[in-house]
Amino acid sequence: MNKTYLIFRHEFLQTIRRTGFIILTLTLPVLALLGIGVFYIVSGATKPPADAIRIGYVDEAGGFDKFMIQGNLTLVRFDVREAATSALMTKEIAEYFVIPADFISTGVVSRYTMQRELSTPAAITDAIKNFFSSNLLAGKVPATSIVRIEAPLNLVTTMLTSTGAVAPEQGGFGNFIIPGIFSLLLMFALLFSSIYVIQSLSEEKENRLMEILLSSVSTRQLLTGKLLGLGVAGLAQVAVWVISLPLLLKLASSSIGGIFSTIQLPASFLVLGVVYFVLGYSVFAVLSACVAAISSTAQEAQGFVSIYTLFAMAPLWCFSLLLLFPNSLVWIVFSIFPFSAPVLVMLRLGLTGVPAWQLIISIAVMMLCIVGGLVLAAKLLRTYVLMYGKRPSVGEMIRNFRN
Repeated sequence: MNKTYLIFRHEFLQTIRRTGFIILTLTLPVLALLGIGVFYIVSGATKPPADAIRIGYVDEAGGFDKFMIQGNLTLVRFDVREAATSALMTKEIAEYFVIPADFISTGVVSRYTMQRELSTPAAITDAIKNFFSSNLLAGKVPATSIVRIEAPLNLVTTMLTSTGAVAPEQGGFGNFIIPGIFSLLLMFALLFSSIYVIQSLSEEKENRLMEILLSSVSTRQLLTGKLLGLGVAGLAQVAVWVISLPLLLKLASSSIGGIFSTIQLPASFLVLGVVYFVLGYSVFAVLSACVAAISSTAQEAQGFVSIYTLFAMAPLWCFSLLLLFPNSLVWIVFSIFPFSAPVLVMLRLGLTGVPAWQLIISIAVMMLCIVGGLVLAAKLLRTYVLMYGKRPSVGEMIRNFRN
């Protein structure tokens, strides 16, 4: 056990010092902070001031002379465009718009401002729309109906359980953001874990260091130590994400609001995220150990990585189909298949949820795959540790296992 611990400690420290590992670990919190900061700066630059804003307009169509106060926005009427332009030049008004004579048939309104903008601020657009709606409907429908016409619907959807109670975890696009980001990062983590294992074993094999190590420890101790080191490093990685997520969500909700204020981060998702991260990390690590054991060089072994990592990437490539049919038989099967399960289950948890029986079978299959893969990798490494320059065929491996 002491030898396994020494290998584990060495592999763990070597992994967390890798530049790629550090970058991937900090990707989520750093990018999230940058995104929140950029949004805050941009929204601060385009957001109209809290004080009342004076906006001019020229009514060439006639009839738009009521409801001049829209929130903190005051509309000032001008008879001709020249007067409105002069007021804009002297900064009596912040901007103005022209209602042409054919507005009723075309709906076209020309807006004039002295500031360069990417788009018209939403607050101004909404205020002008309400101004038109109120004037067009005045005297034709009750005032209360005008308010409802301007904001006709605020649809709130509530998911119920099979017993009719309100479900503790509600759906919505906002609740898919975190699982989607987590799935993307998990995919990269699985790819990097495969590369780390292959580099470690292949380099030690090429440098003949493997022969020295196996003279002191068994192949099972060697592989167990290496895979535990990678697993704990991965757990530390996901711990950084899990700890930072609630803080980032709180910051995004207070700074950005909108869809971020509706995001829920249930404890069950955090637990399953950790479980599937560790299991997925281990599955790809033991598979990479098997590949490294039968490969003569690290370059040859890395050629196989793209084959089985395709399964982890497939759910993201087929995301449109997953979005339309999240509970189809195909996705259920791939949620149990150990190579695609980690990423796919995280995506489905954000879309519709995954039944408990599927989670149990998926986790059990992944654990069996890890144990079987560890035994297979130890056997392959023990058999082909002295093999250099040639990769054994499938027939040769079968014959060696029989002997």
